[in-house]
Amino acid sequence: MKIYIDPFTYEDPNEAVREFAKEIDISCVKIEQVIGAGEFGEVCSGHLKLPGKREIFVAIKTLKSGYTEKQRRDFLSEASIMGQFDHPNVIHLEGVVTKSSPVMIITEFMENGSLDSFLRQNDGQFTVIQLVGMLRGIAAGMKYLADMNYVHRDLAARNILVNSNLVCKVSDFGLSRFLEDDTSDPTYTSALGGKIPIRWTAPEAIQYRKFTSASDVWSYGIVMWEVMSYGERPYWDMTNQDV
Repeated sequence: MKIYIDPFTYEDPNEAVREFAKEIDISCVKIEQVIGAGEFGEVCSGHLKLPGKREIFVAIKTLKSGYTEKQRRDFLSEASIMGQFDHPNVIHLEGVVTKSSPVMIITEFMENGSLDSFLRQNDGQFTVIQLVGMLRGIAAGMKYLADMNYVHRDLAARNILVNSNLVCKVSDFGLSRFLEDDTSDPTYTSALGGKIPIRWTAPEAIQYRKFTSASDVWSYGIVMWEVMSYGERPYWDMTNQDV
């Protein structure tokens, strides 16, 4: 069994990108439309046509222009992490574009988007068996990550993607938002040494900043709550402070 290697342990993080992510020539990528905004730039849908392979539908994260070297490094760290994983319930990295502009991370495309909004849009439409099937998929992906010694830290329905067959895949392996205090997203509450998603985070992780596979299991319990309630906000009647 492979063990996850933290890209930030490399003296040159670009070396981690080269090791774990395949470089894709920009001519193989066709961006079609913007489908969202990420932490570092736009998220688009498009097509990837590699030589000798059939064209596939992909999601493309782009790094906005005017970035610092640190932003580029943080952006690409997600590819260095994702590229180490190979599991049907973990989002699959196709590759990166680093030799031309804009810098891109290319992954498989998930037709139904993030699990939280997908559930809200389809409130009451699924059987309990289907909902439990989604949760089983997420559990399988998380067990694989735990076996690889990878701690996610931000497991939540918003970070699970759903394809057209209702298969759920764990995504969002960006680390930077835990290290930065300047994210304005209200989901993340200031705590000692960064911001954390309070409603999804285990008490010991909030109190001692101790993130482990066990704290990911706590977050999984909150995801179960989200799924069975069709995307209800956890502790919906409480403020972050009260939580």
